[in-house]
Amino acid sequence: MLRINPFAALRPRPDVVDKVASVPYDVVNTQEARELVRGNDLSFLHVVRPEVDLPADTDLHADEVYERAVINFQRLQNDGVLIREQKPCIYLYQLQTTLLGKQVSQTGVVCSCHIDDYNTGIIKKHEKTRKDKEDDRTRHVLTLNANTGPVFLLYKAQPELSTMIEKEVKTDPLYDFTAPDGVQHTIWRIEDCPPYVNAFAKVEAAYVADGHHRSASAARAGAELREKNQNHKGDEEYNWYLTVIFSSDQLSILPYNRVVKDLNNLTPEQLLDKVREVGMVEATTNPAPENTGSCGMYLEKKWYRITLPESSIDRGDPVNSLDYVLLYDRILHPILGIGDIRTDLRIDFVGGIRGTGELEKRVNSGECAVAFAMHAVTISQLIEVADAGQIMPPKSTWFEPKLRSGLLVHTL
Repeated sequence: MLRINPFAALRPRPDVVDKVASVPYDVVNTQEARELVRGNDLSFLHVVRPEVDLPADTDLHADEVYERAVINFQRLQNDGVLIREQKPCIYLYQLQTTLLGKQVSQTGVVCSCHIDDYNTGIIKKHEKTRKDKEDDRTRHVLTLNANTGPVFLLYKAQPELSTMIEKEVKTDPLYDFTAPDGVQHTIWRIEDCPPYVNAFAKVEAAYVADGHHRSASAARAGAELREKNQNHKGDEEYNWYLTVIFSSDQLSILPYNRVVKDLNNLTPEQLLDKVREVGMVEATTNPAPENTGSCGMYLEKKWYRITLPESSIDRGDPVNSLDYVLLYDRILHPILGIGDIRTDLRIDFVGGIRGTGELEKRVNSGECAVAFAMHAVTISQLIEVADAGQIMPPKSTWFEPKLRSGLLVHTL
């Protein structure tokens, strides 16, 4: 069963919380991060993307990058920007926004989870991680002695927890602010922690929604600290890592669309002919597919709907029935010649938050030759893949809204 723990957070003073809270480190590149911190010395991006304070040609994995992270982290504490919670607590974190014309509200439990639950599969994953990214975040955790960004987990809906959360969010919050992107972030502090600890002890498993590299890095950092501690007892803070856990019935996944830079020496008509051999192709004015087993294709300023024969899809296979796998196996690889999508430079990925207009823009500009609008993976598909111990293709899930970093920091 799932173990959770309260923790004594480092958190911003309420009067500067909106200036401190930052986007996660992995949703912006260095240049974008530099723009976001312009005129804001309090942004937590100075800690999670410390290269913003170093020369533009600095190697992102150089010693001075991690050293700068420590300096910036310590400065925020010394200046009283980050304050220490007086005792271990659990928190609720609510995010509200409008996504693609739909109002969205989700409330998760902020706590620490045990690294052994990750290592033994009680906390389940559905993506592979890259060693270079793991190495970077592991070093970041060990250098700062802290988890600076939360891992986004989900669990199958539990009525007991839902009732507890609904009652708590009617009380006065600790923080409540709206970020520049329009997302409202609200946090409540819970000092009576045992009811939440006991309720989560009835949860059989949690699933990594977003933060596979942060999870793997937290586990690696904890294992390294255990090994170094000759007096390790098992109750040390490094056995736990920072998470926000959401009920599965509150979440939705946006599609992760694909664009390809050329047609693999085919003419547009030749491409259409080859795709017609795979499934039904029809012109459409509604590019977003309404059902699994289909996708939109944008080619020469026209949208087409591709529908695969249902009889050709093995719905009993949680991975090979995913639209991302079907598209790769039947079109991207055999027709467009795309190799390993982790490394092939001819393919790129566009998060669904940008809408299908971004796909049209990429193709109309000549940057890409064809685009594919995907149907989003469902929560049940994610759970089925993770429960089967299998892995989704890269760039299969896009969760919105994103959790902010710097709101609640877990020190080891």
